[in-house]
Amino acid sequence: MKKRSRRFNTLLKEIEKNKFYAPLDALCLMKNLSNVNFLETAEVHILLGLDPKYADQQLRANVMLPKGTGKNIRVAVVTTDNKTQQASSAGADIIGSESLINEIKQGRLDFDKLIATPEMMISIAKLGKILGPKGLMPSPKAGTVTNNLVKTIQEFKAGKLEYKIDRNGILHIPFGKLNFTAEDLYSNLITLQQSIDKNRPQGSKGKYWKSIYINSTMGPAIPLDINLLRDSYL
Repeated sequence: MKKRSRRFNTLLKEIEKNKFYAPLDALCLMKNLSNVNFLETAEVHILLGLDPKYADQQLRANVMLPKGTGKNIRVAVVTTDNKTQQASSAGADIIGSESLINEIKQGRLDFDKLIATPEMMISIAKLGKILGPKGLMPSPKAGTVTNNLVKTIQEFKAGKLEYKIDRNGILHIPFGKLNFTAEDLYSNLITLQQSIDKNRPQGSKGKYWKSIYINSTMGPAIPLDINLLRDSYL
């Protein structure tokens, strides 16, 4: 077991044992516990009653966070030469066609999101071993294969993000920065909750939400009361 620092153990004492916190109380506590010299990310970890080895229990979706992510998203676009101006006008950071594909093949990965137009996917397919493990492979389901470059680029720049369960049926999602107000983080968290419920897989049976914790990048996990979260209205 990884040894925890004295700083971490001190913070851990501030969290009441066996208590499930109301969402706003937990968010305020998370912000108050932050004592590092960099701006931390707020993260949520949700265990769902899903077994991802079954196709009808997969969960992968996009959500537009109303208050954004607080992160400057670098967007790369692979498209044909006649569409590069569209991508540029929408604020894409890196734009190219076959030349950019070759650069990625050589190891260029200085972007957070890769968007492609459908006609380029045959060429991009050969990058699967490079992009796949990093979660950067464009796909229609992720909303990153599109003919509407302007809208797609602008949405990802503004705070749209993709989430999917890991092999253990857990979602790990960043939902803002600790310089957000507790209310803004709460707004993002509720939007996530609603999206997860809306996209519940057909094969899901029994209890869907099992546990939910929030934490900052370097902070301890704080358990939330699932019912209070799901019953929340802004």
